[in-house]
Amino acid sequence: MMIALRYLATVLSGPLLLIGVIWVLQGLNILPGSFMTGQIIWAIYGAPMAVAGGALLWWVNRRRR
Repeated sequence: MMIALRYLATVLSGPLLLIGVIWVLQGLNILPGSFMTGQIIWAIYGAPMAVAGGALLWWVNRRRR
C-alpha cells in the first residue's frame, strides 16, 4: 500500500513541479509564447506550486533509516 502511495505522489509531483517552473518562467518573460508571458502574477502563482512539487518529490523519495 505504501509503495503505491509513494508512486502516486511521485507521479503527481512531477507535473506540479514542471507546471510551476513553466509559470514562473512565463511570468518573468523568460519563456515567451503565451498570454501569461510578462504577467508577473503567473510567477507568483507558479513559485509556490514549484516549491510544493519539489518538496513533495523530495519528501516522498527520501531515504528512511
